[in-house]
Order: sequence, then structure tokens, then C-alpha cells
Amino acid sequence: MTPVKSPLPEGAVFLALTREGHDLARRLAAALPGAEVHGYASRVVDADTVFSDLGAHLRGLFAQGRPVIGLCAAGILIRALAPVLGDKAKEPPVVALAEDGSVAVPLLGGHHGGNALASFLADQTDGVAAVTTAGEVRLGLALDIPPPGWRLANREMVKTLSAALLAGEKVALRCDVSDGGWLTGSGLEFHDDAPLSIRISAAATPPGKSELLFHPPVLALGVGCERHAETAELEALVTKTLAEHNLSPLAVACVCSLDLKSDEAAVHALAESLDVPARFFDAPSLEAQTPHLQNPSPVVFRETGCHGVCEGAALAASGGGSELVASKVKSAHTTCAVARAAAPLDVGAIGVPRGELAVVGIGPGPEDWRTPEANSALGRASDVVGYDLYLDLVAAATARAERHAFPLGEEEKRVRAALDLAASGKRVALISSGDAGIYAMASLVFELLHHEEREDWNRVKVTVIPGISALQAAAARIGAPLGHDFCAISLSDLLTPREDILKRVRAAAEGDFVVAFYNPVSKRRRDLLEEARDILLCGRPAETPVVLARNLGREGEEVTVTTLEALTTSQADMLTLVLVGNSHTAAVQRGESLWVYTPRGYGDKEKPTEVSGKDRKRSAG
Repeated sequence: MTPVKSPLPEGAVFLALTREGHDLARRLAAALPGAEVHGYASRVVDADTVFSDLGAHLRGLFAQGRPVIGLCAAGILIRALAPVLGDKAKEPPVVALAEDGSVAVPLLGGHHGGNALASFLADQTDGVAAVTTAGEVRLGLALDIPPPGWRLANREMVKTLSAALLAGEKVALRCDVSDGGWLTGSGLEFHDDAPLSIRISAAATPPGKSELLFHPPVLALGVGCERHAETAELEALVTKTLAEHNLSPLAVACVCSLDLKSDEAAVHALAESLDVPARFFDAPSLEAQTPHLQNPSPVVFRETGCHGVCEGAALAASGGGSELVASKVKSAHTTCAVARAAAPLDVGAIGVPRGELAVVGIGPGPEDWRTPEANSALGRASDVVGYDLYLDLVAAATARAERHAFPLGEEEKRVRAALDLAASGKRVALISSGDAGIYAMASLVFELLHHEEREDWNRVKVTVIPGISALQAAAARIGAPLGHDFCAISLSDLLTPREDILKRVRAAAEGDFVVAFYNPVSKRRRDLLEEARDILLCGRPAETPVVLARNLGREGEEVTVTTLEALTTSQADMLTLVLVGNSHTAAVQRGESLWVYTPRGYGDKEKPTEVSGKDRKRSAG
């Protein structure tokens, strides 16, 4: 019997904790597609990416679905990942590899490439792959984890059939589709007269008492609908159509339609309810199916540029040799049709998905300041767009994405490129430092969508993912200066008239707000910070604490505390955030610690100000 070998997973990450581990990882990574070497910062400095917190870094990679090979004890990986383990069907491969290459142990994701990865590594090092899954070892496959798109109708029968095959008992294989895929090519011996059987079928006929039923992804479901059609109506039409033709929803590979419908909520809700992807075709692709349509429509052609949406989409998705097994049916506002493919479908090669643009705030500094939502979006992205420095900061998380770098000053070009990529069906991450919605890229995205009527842009799914803002990070580093009402003002006059900026500073002064000044100075603009200082001095004490925070979370971080009276332009640059306290903000020295805070309740208490005119610094640089 020839085992069915899983393909080697791409984009694997070797985690090297020592110099010796790095040397072996580097050699092995050269033989794996898209592999990288990440090293422990205090011991390995020349890795592709370095990390200081193994647990956080490992869990981040795991959440992104990256295959991981840890050159360390298996227990280290187990303890780090234990809190995030969940559905084994969705876990990426995790392999523990001895530093000398003697043993490779697939800990997780064995049937998702982990066993194949361990075997490959062992072959490269003349070591041993400690593969322990019985089905993989003795049968060459695992019945409980079929290939992508295949569905099990009665998972509870897996143990019975696996045990029978392992015990050498007779099992029948019955297939009523033209290509049985992985099972017919497995090399397993089947017997027509066996009491136990495995059935491969697109039919809705329920499994027999002694039968394990697989539904292969051979049905392409084409749909159409009027704008804003109700999801319930479309789902009811599809359910009725499949039932009337005795077709199982579990054999549906994808929901497909014309690209004009790629932002239609009902289409995506239907795909989600069937747990399959939605795919879309342009009008010329569907028009090419006209000779095979059973219900071509000149009316549809005048409106869309193709003679049939649902039938055309079903046929275009199912490929050559397919047949319409359910021709176009209609409800009041929706249509559907079903085509059966000659072989199991690879949905990754069908049409294009709806484009997605995630505007991602990555925080001001290190990886562990990013939210899980941001890490997930970065890991899922096919393309990343941003300023060079920001793309460098997320390089490890976006290693499999295509990089589109732009210099400072080309913000509009960045956003246009991101929208164009998403409009072509890509999954795009537009990177912003700090929070994407605070002096960052999100506003420009919506400004362009507002002022330019682009149908392709309008169909893109846009999400904004928040990040830790610079003002939050600066406040956390020094204590709690934002403990009461505050505002943020950018002192950049490139896009905002100077008088508008000063008007806002005067309003903040009158309201006694704590003020976070972004973009305080530049090479050209040297006087606005001191003008703002003078305005604030009219209403709050000269000794009011001021926090200057630079390079937060990055190499060379520096946090300085001074007073409002002592604040000068020379103390700041474009990488500095300036936090000015209100009339009640206090700076307090306790032991070696200097804290700045703004109390919530004032009453008649006097403010304990302890900052002198001399600056006080904290430096992590």
C-alpha cells in the first residue's frame, strides 16, 4: 500500500533558542518553501526575525495559522500553546525538533501537514519522525480529517470504520460521483460484499447504519438576486432546490455569482450558512457560458452584460465536463442553479473572492502591543500596504503577503493602491502606526470612498482594526495623565490651516483639557509648539507637568517629564508625542519612580506638584 502523503506546508517558521539550533534551522529552512528562521533575541541575533517573549511570539504565529518547528523540548511548546488550543481541525502544524535533528515530533496538526513535515525533517537530518497517529502510520490517511472541501455526514462512524480497517476487516467503497478523489487513490483494499462501507456521494440520501458517508465538493451553486434581497428568501430557494434534486448541501463547494453581486449581503450570508466560500466572475466570463445555458435571457444581458447569472456562474465555477443538475429557478427576488463538476473542486482556483481591506492599527511599538484582531488580519492578508518602516515592524506577521511599500508623504497613493488591490479580490492590510483612526489612514480611506464613486471600490469589504494609540502608550509609560477629560491636537499645518489649529488650542485651554500634541514640530515648522505653550500658560500653572514621549515601544524609547514653562521646541521632533497636563495634573516622585497623573475628583484639594524646571527622564534606549 502506498500512503497518501500530505504536501509540505508553506511558510513554516523555525524557532531557534540557541546558536546551535539556529544553524540547523537555517540549513533546513533552505529546503522548505517560504520558510523563515526566528531567533531568541538574547542568543540569536542574525535570524530573519528576533523575539524576546517565546510564549507570546509562538501564540501569535499559531493564531495566524503558521506552521511552527520549535528547536527545543516538546514541553516548552506544549506549555506555551496550552491556553489557546481549541478545534483540532483548524490547528496548524507544530513540530518539536531536537537541536541535533535526531527526533522530530509532530505535536499538533498531524493531518494538516505536521506528520509530513516531521517526516521530511527526519529525512533531512537522518533522524526519526515520531509519528503516532495510527491511521497515518498504518493506513496512510486519516478518515476524520478529509481533504479541504470534503464533508463528513456522520463523524460518529469514523472510529468504527477506522478500527475495522486497522484490524484488517473487510470494508466496501461505494462511489456515485465520477471521481472519488483521495479515497479511490489511497491504495486501501476494499471489498464489494463487506458489511461495513464508505460511501462517496453528492446525494442527500442519509447514511446507512453501517456506512460512513463523505460528501465531496462537486456542486457549484450559482445565485442571483435583486439588490438588498432578503437572506431568508435566497436561503429558502436554495434549500428547496437542493432538496427537490436530492442534492446534499454538504457537497456544495462554493456559492458563486456575478461580480456586481460581490457586496450583496444575502449572497455572503448564504455562503456563511453553508460554510463555503463565495466566489465571483466578471460578465465576460459568464457570457462565455451562454452556449451551455438552459435559460438564456436577453433582459439579463441588457442589465448585466451576460445572458445568465446563476446558471452561468454555476457552470463557470464547475469547469469543463460539468453539467447543470438544477437549472435556473426563481423566487420573487432571487434565483439559483446547481452544476455538478466532473471532479472535486478546488475553490482556490474558482473566480475571485470579495476583496477585503483591513485598515490595521499596529500600535506604536512592539509585537505584544498589537491586538489579537490585528495579528489575525496581518496573518490573513495576501497583500500589505504601508510606509516602509511600518511594514518592517510587521514583517514577521506578514511574511507570506506581497509587500507594497510607499515613502512618507504618499499617503493618498498608499490608500489608492490598497483599494485597487482589494477591488481585484485581494485580502489587503493597510498598515497604520498607533490607532488607524487617530491621525492615520482610516480617515483618508473613507474620504476617498466619499468623494469618488468607484463601483469596484464600493464592493470592497472595509474594516478598521484599532490599535494602541501613541497617547495611550505615553500615558501608560508615565502613570495616568489621561485620568480625566483630554483632547488630541495635531500641530501639523500641512492639511489644517494654522489659525484653525490655534483656535483648537485656545478652546482646549479654556476647557482645561489635558492635551496630547501630535506632530509637534518639523524641520520647517518650529514655532507652533511654543505658541501653543504660551496659550496654555494663560490658564494653567507654569509648573504644569508635560510628558515628552519618543520612539515608544521601540529601540531608543525615551520618556521625559518637564514643566509647561520649561517646554521648548528643541525638546521635540516629529517622533515625539507631547502630553500637557491640566491645572490639576500632578507629577510625583516616589523612591526611584516618577509618576504623572490627573485625578478624577478635585474637590477643594490642592494639587501636589513636584516637578521642577529641570527635566526628568526615563529612558529604555
